[in-house]
Amino acid sequence: MLSAGAKAFTSVSRHARFGAPMARFMSSEAPDTSIVDVCTLKIKDALDTSEVKVTGAYDDPNGSHVSIEVVSSMFEGKRAVQRQQLVYKAIWEELQGPVHAVDSMVCKTPDEA
Repeated sequence: MLSAGAKAFTSVSRHARFGAPMARFMSSEAPDTSIVDVCTLKIKDALDTSEVKVTGAYDDPNGSHVSIEVVSSMFEGKRAVQRQQLVYKAIWEELQGPVHAVDSMVCKTPDEA
């Protein structure tokens, strides 16, 4: 289940794909919530973890390029590519718009952290 912030941004993303201008920040509900925050919330929700760090590369708080670090028990028994696929699935909508690229991704189990 997505948090309220992630749901609000998701609706903005859907509208942006159909011709409305794409915003990097959410609308009037929470103007201080960046795409980095939205990605963090979505990954936390999808992978049932609180250990998520999403940073905008090159000191870009808007997150057109991001680096991701995640620790989740959902990675247990999975290969590196399968772990990355779970993360990409969580932020798929953002990858279609405001997030241009994931520059680095580290996915660990609690035992590996």
